[in-house]
Amino acid sequence: MALGNRKRTDTGSVLASDTQLLSLGHVDIPAFDWPIAKFPRYKYPLADNKAYNDAQDKECLKDVQEKIAEWKKKDHDVAAIIVEPIQAEGGDNYGSPAFFKQLQKIAADNGIVFIVDEVQTGGGGTGDMWAHSHWNLDSPPDIVTFSKKLITGGYYYKENLRIKEGYRIYNTWMGDPTKLFLLEKVVEVIKRDDLINKTKLVGEYFQSELANLQANHSSKVSQARGLGTFAAIDFPNASVRDQLVEKAINLGLHCGGCGEKSLRFRPSLVYDKKHVEITFDLLDKALKQL
Repeated sequence: MALGNRKRTDTGSVLASDTQLLSLGHVDIPAFDWPIAKFPRYKYPLADNKAYNDAQDKECLKDVQEKIAEWKKKDHDVAAIIVEPIQAEGGDNYGSPAFFKQLQKIAADNGIVFIVDEVQTGGGGTGDMWAHSHWNLDSPPDIVTFSKKLITGGYYYKENLRIKEGYRIYNTWMGDPTKLFLLEKVVEVIKRDDLINKTKLVGEYFQSELANLQANHSSKVSQARGLGTFAAIDFPNASVRDQLVEKAINLGLHCGGCGEKSLRFRPSLVYDKKHVEITFDLLDKALKQL
């Protein structure tokens, strides 16, 4: 089972391999008949919308439980729940720590493997090496997947999921040992330069400037949200968002959209306070041109 937004997703989203989510990227790709449960769609600021967001959590968790029961009646037990900490390609949709704790409990109570897809969120951008660390789970996820900025595709897993028979799961064409050397160096630099902690501190400044940008351009910008420097804002519609992206790029700011009408931010770990100031100066100029 995946938790996702059927309206907008693509490769790298909550369950690209599921092939059920609506996307041109899946045209001509056979689809598995697997369940997809709802994922919360919060309103921001979080403090001003607690009742609404709590209701979103309850609705989505109820949907998960109903899907599990529905498929059990079909004699198809749900084997695993896979979810992104932040539904990235779907428009940077977030779930609360309370939501994910309950989701993990539902999985455990039903003998279901709890898989966290950190392909986009892993690597430090949220102010922690792993976005799921922000949830303060009582126990780790059963499986955590990673890739992209961590150079190679891989996953962590609990000991009880370890395959006992040698060579039961393996291949050679993806087994590139040089990627492991590159990853080792990346991790070494992250630790040496304390980049995770620096990103957390820069992220606080970034989030403050993001809120200021929204306040100064409230007719165009809404739903400012993020963890660390992993962030997004919404626009009235896709057309306005796309115009902003074009103008920002022309001013020298590399940026891109996600979801239906969101602009996402994905700075590297060496992104510093001075870069935050440049970013928002250019965004302010681009917004004034709309």
